[in-house]
Amino acid sequence: MAGSPSVASLFAQRVVIGVGDLAVSNNPQVVLSTYALGSCIGVIAYDPLVKAAGILHLMLPESSISPEKAARQPAMFADTGLPAFFKALTGLKGDRGRLRLFVAGGASVIGGTDPFKIGERNARVTLDYLQREGYAIRRSDVGGNINRTVHLEVSTGTVSMKTPTENIQHPLSI
Repeated sequence: MAGSPSVASLFAQRVVIGVGDLAVSNNPQVVLSTYALGSCIGVIAYDPLVKAAGILHLMLPESSISPEKAARQPAMFADTGLPAFFKALTGLKGDRGRLRLFVAGGASVIGGTDPFKIGERNARVTLDYLQREGYAIRRSDVGGNINRTVHLEVSTGTVSMKTPTENIQHPLSI
């Protein structure tokens, strides 16, 4: 019946990644989710061969503003969070050559002019890092002035992204 939940979805376990945090999994029963990516960046990764998946929800571009905070919570910053994220995926046998990446967020959600341009700076630092390190980005949805919520199904690599105006699915498992 259309609209009925699948058996797998009845037993799915949702793992919520908060601001400045990351999570990885290779459990096909898990759905990784992060909410309200405004100026923050979400890096979503999936290795279809070993079904290793992860989401990083970074908040700021550079850890130099608070080295103590970066030591306690490296995922908060792009320059410390990205290496930690990919190291965690490698721990699940995720291979950088097979990883499919989706990058979302980096919006300017503050009304009027944002003098700090946090969203823009987060996006630039993240995209530069990924390019410099040789990671291929399959899809991205950055910038603008809306927030985004992202869900990643570990079993299939399907990414669902919700914004205030639309609900989109991106198959990263192809």
